[in-house]
Amino acid sequence: MTMTLRKQASDQPYPGLAPLATAAADYDVVRRAIAHIRGHWRAQPEVDTIAEAAGVSPTDLHHLFRRWCGLTPKAFLQALTLNSARELLRASASVLETSYEVGLSGPGRLHDLFVTHEAMSPGEWKAGGEGLTLSYGFHPSPFGMALVMVTPRGLAGLALADAGKERTALDDMRSRWPKARYVEDVAATAPTARRIFDTALWRPEQPLRVVLIGTDFEVRVWEKLLTIPIGNLTTYSGLAAKAGSPKAARAVGAAVGKNPICFVVPCHRVIGKNGDITGFHWGLTRKRAMLGWEAGIVAT
Repeated sequence: MTMTLRKQASDQPYPGLAPLATAAADYDVVRRAIAHIRGHWRAQPEVDTIAEAAGVSPTDLHHLFRRWCGLTPKAFLQALTLNSARELLRASASVLETSYEVGLSGPGRLHDLFVTHEAMSPGEWKAGGEGLTLSYGFHPSPFGMALVMVTPRGLAGLALADAGKERTALDDMRSRWPKARYVEDVAATAPTARRIFDTALWRPEQPLRVVLIGTDFEVRVWEKLLTIPIGNLTTYSGLAAKAGSPKAARAVGAAVGKNPICFVVPCHRVIGKNGDITGFHWGLTRKRAMLGWEAGIVAT
């Protein structure tokens, strides 16, 4: 069975909400569950304990995780433990190497979010976005509210925010290209938001166009991020080697941290060389949620 965000009407837990809005509402509970898992993963807490910490019943938590990511709470817990991360990294080594060789259209990206990309010229980046018009809008997603920013050439920015923090996310994105013109246009960004978060729309014959706006080095790192298949991880040092700068793991980490298009350009699939889930501009809880959500996709 293919996991999508669509649900039957009788399965709809929040009457009147669209599927992505449902997923966003689910994420509020998921975030509390992950916070408990993060603090107690070594003890592998029971579902009853996680449910109590999240403020829902064990039955509701079970159904929520199945609806949100296609996994049981226990399977989600396993996907987020440190040992699981290490095992996944070791098991994915050969697959990851292959994925770098075959590129975006290779078999390693089956069921992944298919992307085609281009980079703006260094001059356009150095100009701070002067002459660039960015349309933006906020949309529900499986990981909270998503700030989607598009140009006529494609998706240029994707940020995530908790409820009430939308303005902070917008200000952060504005600071990246301070001289650009920003126009709020939810109607213009809604189709892109659906393409990103509805897995039924992940089609290789209709790739999502992405515009990378950064330095030459940053763009090179972001391009390598695009080659990491869903369900796989790499390290900062491994990414540095693939970017042609094997001794620049710290600089590569900085470039990963400046990635303006989260999730689509999957910086969340990069972890520490010891297996630690570290370093994510939009919060480690959200990074854990993304990895668990993707584990559900791989498992279906």
